[in-house]
Amino acid sequence: MRAIDKLPTAIKKEIRNTMEDMFERYHLSKYTLFQARESSVTASYEERPSGPTNVISDPTAQAAVHNADEPARRQAFCERIEQAVAQLPAEEREVITERYMNRDLPFDFTVYTQRLDPPISVGTYTKIRIRAFVLLALMLGIQVEGLQEVC
Repeated sequence: MRAIDKLPTAIKKEIRNTMEDMFERYHLSKYTLFQARESSVTASYEERPSGPTNVISDPTAQAAVHNADEPARRQAFCERIEQAVAQLPAEEREVITERYMNRDLPFDFTVYTQRLDPPISVGTYTKIRIRAFVLLALMLGIQVEGLQEVC
């Protein structure tokens, strides 16, 4: 029996929730269209108290920085996830790519009954998925309460 299989249920649940949130962010970064920001050119009145506010506002520069940095940040995040998934063992990699990295995001039932060849049982699918999540959390340095002490 592997050390991963001996993890307490609470830690497994926390890891699953954390990793599913990360894959949701991956899917949004990968498959949603980036909306470039535009700066406002219309002046607006802003009441300021007397004295300096020590705040300099440059909406054009802020929009330009966002438009340049956001696509690069999204791409770097997606590449980091894809590299980590590529290092997983074959079974774990197949389960993760079929379930979380496709554009259409199938349900778990569809993955273990139709997309995997040969189809596997729900218990086997769950064990493979949690092993993959734990390995990915360790590879990506994701902090989950209690994981480092056990592994």
